[in-house]
Amino acid sequence: MKEIIPIKLGFVNCYLIKTDTGFILIDSGCSGDFHKIEEALDNAGCLPGNLKLIIITHGDGDHTGSASYIRNKYDSVIAMHKYDSDMAESFDKKTDRLKKRKAKGLVSGIMWKTVMFISCMKFNREKEKAAFSGFKPGVYLDDGQDLNEYGFPAKVLYIPGHTNGSIGILTGTGDLFCGDLLYNYKKPAVWPQGEDLKAIDSSVERLKKFKIGMVYPGHGKPFGMNSMGVK
Repeated sequence: MKEIIPIKLGFVNCYLIKTDTGFILIDSGCSGDFHKIEEALDNAGCLPGNLKLIIITHGDGDHTGSASYIRNKYDSVIAMHKYDSDMAESFDKKTDRLKKRKAKGLVSGIMWKTVMFISCMKFNREKEKAAFSGFKPGVYLDDGQDLNEYGFPAKVLYIPGHTNGSIGILTGTGDLFCGDLLYNYKKPAVWPQGEDLKAIDSSVERLKKFKIGMVYPGHGKPFGMNSMGVK
């Protein structure tokens, strides 16, 4: 791995990884973010045919929105966990699963209901405008899967909780792309809502088994894992 290029798309992040043989994109922002992602890929010298894989950490619309467009333009392959593929293929499944999520604490619960309401409205508008193109992943990723075949010295970590199909990507040098398991606005923290709150805690606990240096979250700034007290 030669370089990690963060792509900040308002409140959500995706990451372009430059390898010895091409590029890997982790997450794809919302459906309206494709122009910013194109610009980042062009600036990095990524041409059609050079983008080996688009890895989706989980099925939420702010991570899958531009995946289909980028895949088609750059002749790439989309990869994600099978448990979230229904969210990528269907608006209705995406909305149904959003409505079933729970949050830790009263404040988080109120915030989540607000976010859910806004998100569902946004998805409906996108559906009406056909702005989001649903897709079927070309590759399903599972726990422990080696990504060296794509020129990316990294492996997949299954870290469910936020969604049942949430994954992280851990590189050979200890960089973790964690999706929405962790975030960092004012300070690093565990994301307080998801489909299975107990699974979130178990996934965070599991991270202690690995040597993790920097964490690249779906939301907020990168941070050192030791700043969370997880070593």
